[in-house]
Amino acid sequence: MNQPTILVIDDEAPIRKLLEITLGANDLRMTEAANGRDGLIAAAMHPPDLVLLDLGLPDEDGQLVLKKLREWYTGAVIILSVRNSEEDIVHALDNGANDYLTKPFRTGELLARIRSALRSARPDDHATWKEYGNLTLDFAARTVKKNGELLKLTATEYTLLTLFARNEGKVLTHQFILKVVWGPGFQTQSQYLRVYVGQLRKKIEDDANQPKFIVTESGVGYRFVGLNNL
Repeated sequence: MNQPTILVIDDEAPIRKLLEITLGANDLRMTEAANGRDGLIAAAMHPPDLVLLDLGLPDEDGQLVLKKLREWYTGAVIILSVRNSEEDIVHALDNGANDYLTKPFRTGELLARIRSALRSARPDDHATWKEYGNLTLDFAARTVKKNGELLKLTATEYTLLTLFARNEGKVLTHQFILKVVWGPGFQTQSQYLRVYVGQLRKKIEDDANQPKFIVTESGVGYRFVGLNNL
């Protein structure tokens, strides 16, 4: 089986060295670039399976690099940055990042996010059904079962759940979800989302107050966590 290739775009040599050791010890092959220009060239010459991108690059802002990358690159992108404001995080996610980790980061968490992003990037969007522990989604029949029992979901709840499931492991911003599910005119109506996520959790979670599937990313949005990510 081929090793997934991770392209690290980061100007800090100690971070690149740490990542080289960590990724190599976990059957992941790493390539690297110390600035945005070289990172874009490296991605174009040898497209990686996933990109780890710093925002504070010496030649141009990482948000701009992300935008340029997303003009053609369809693989997963995880942001690694010291910037931790909600504005920076939401901006990066809306620009096409799959996930966002702030420095300093725990290597175990980074590896879990990488595995999740690599799974999400696999071309299985046309799968007719998916199973997450005691939860089964049948996209062809448009049904959802929990412990084998059919759940009664409204059309909006079903649309919301399938959006989460199709983007398993990826952080979806409030604005993105509202635009997809309700339309462009509802992107500021976050109360709609809170209500429906609450209703959906009551139906699919064992404990809606301690959700294991639909996880809140405070101030940013939500992430759907499948069984393999628990």
